[in-house]
Amino acid sequence: MPARFHNPVATVFGGGSLDHIAELCEGKVALVTFPEAAQLGLIDRVRNLLGEHLAYVIDDVQPNPDVAWLRDVHERFWREAADCSTVFALGGGSAIDTAKALIVGTASGHFDELLDLLAAGKRFTPARSKTLIAAPTTAGTGSEVTPWATIWDAQQQKKYSLHLDCTWPKVALIDPDLMLSVPAGVTVSTGLDALSHALESIWNHNANPISDTFALSAIEDILDCLPRLQQDLSNRELRSRMALAALKAGMAFSNTKTALAHSISYEMTLRHGLPHGIACSFTLPLVLGLAWGRDADRDRTLQRVFGHDLAGAQKRLREFLHRLGVKTEFGDYGVTAAEAEAMIDFAMQGARGRNFIGSQAA
Repeated sequence: MPARFHNPVATVFGGGSLDHIAELCEGKVALVTFPEAAQLGLIDRVRNLLGEHLAYVIDDVQPNPDVAWLRDVHERFWREAADCSTVFALGGGSAIDTAKALIVGTASGHFDELLDLLAAGKRFTPARSKTLIAAPTTAGTGSEVTPWATIWDAQQQKKYSLHLDCTWPKVALIDPDLMLSVPAGVTVSTGLDALSHALESIWNHNANPISDTFALSAIEDILDCLPRLQQDLSNRELRSRMALAALKAGMAFSNTKTALAHSISYEMTLRHGLPHGIACSFTLPLVLGLAWGRDADRDRTLQRVFGHDLAGAQKRLREFLHRLGVKTEFGDYGVTAAEAEAMIDFAMQGARGRNFIGSQAA
């Protein structure tokens, strides 16, 4: 079968890219960002760059946007910023995911109408939408070049996955200089999210030689870069390499979606409060073992990074995570062996779990 690859996001990459935001935004602009952005001078900088075109600001995005917070923000946004044609998301994955939810308008103006459509699990055309431009301030989520947004409901212990044609960003603006202030913990967590994206796109039923090319390059850069960046956070070269690696990982899974490690991560985040980047990466050595031997072509691709010895490959990946301060056993997070087995079985049945090359045999 011929390989097919599609990504409609125009990408701008390099230090100082943020300075070109005025050229990319059309009409009135709403900025969606995180609370620390003001202290870092980012809101004033965007205001200076956009001038009178900046018409609305949401600057209180929290990690893992939850429906309890998002409901009021969404409805207020469509009441007060309906004349904004562009939403500019500046921040990590949570800011970009929030912006993706905000740009999808409902006929009634009520956020719960969107939740009902998502819960139905069927494709739909939104009643109205806006253009999204995304500028990540962390190197990890890949949300700037993918259409997916995760919306959490902590009270109901569930999550929604938003994915529409309009939730592809029109432009991804990746400026590594925006990442220089990211602390070590977030640098590691987001970097491991990118590593997971790249690996998950390889042990995936939807993989192809084009996505593999992006994934392999991302994995090699992250394995080399991330431990050194953890020790040298102000290193512009390492920040740039990690930003590019995260972008490449995002490009890879933009066509394959994620797989088993991410499916497991949702339960670990909802039920055990684990940050997403850790939740989706601590099982990577385990999932590598479950993937190995399932598909000869996928084995050859993985062996380009890890060699031909499974035990050695798992050891290398486990030691890499330990070096970054990440524990790699379910028991380290208060999950018993029986609970872990049940969680893996449940994750295999999820939409992302079914992408995993070992899912049919599990």
